[in-house]
Amino acid sequence: MTVQLTRMDPAGADRHALVAFLTTEEFPFHVRRTISVEDAQRAIDDGAWRDDDHDSFWLDSDEHGRFGVVRLEDLADPVPLFDLRISGTHRGRGLGVPALRATTDHVFRTMVDAERFEGQTREDNTAMRRTFLGAGWVKEAHYRAGWPVEGGPALASVGYGMLRADWESGTTTPVPWDDDPITGGRGTR
Repeated sequence: MTVQLTRMDPAGADRHALVAFLTTEEFPFHVRRTISVEDAQRAIDDGAWRDDDHDSFWLDSDEHGRFGVVRLEDLADPVPLFDLRISGTHRGRGLGVPALRATTDHVFRTMVDAERFEGQTREDNTAMRRTFLGAGWVKEAHYRAGWPVEGGPALASVGYGMLRADWESGTTTPVPWDDDPITGGRGTR
């Protein structure tokens, strides 16, 4: 399945559709499950969807039509991040991996200085964690109690990365987890 990224005009022609998408969907694994119209409009007005540090795209496929959005973040930094949101009616259809691959391809083809691309999800978002692995990304971090949860205790934030060299070669460079020079990765207890 091919996924296309269609660049969005969030403050112009796509404003109404973006606000509708953000405010009529529930995003159970994001910091905020729901977004109010006012908050969505404020974020657009403040440049969170397009400015020097952000850009945004619709996710489209011939088979499923428009099924989500992806926002690139930290574009002024050599290590960009992303926020991927798939509509509830399209979740569970195998769109995550091709969407992440298309996003990764876009970043490395258009951002010549980016040597790596990063993303995070919370520990209980098994669908996104499988998406990262299915798209060839590597787990690089597990931040205990690092993801705030409305109305509950913080969960772990799990970080993944893709290196340009791995993307170009189609390989995966593992993380050396057991390289502690003192304990050999065994801990001290």
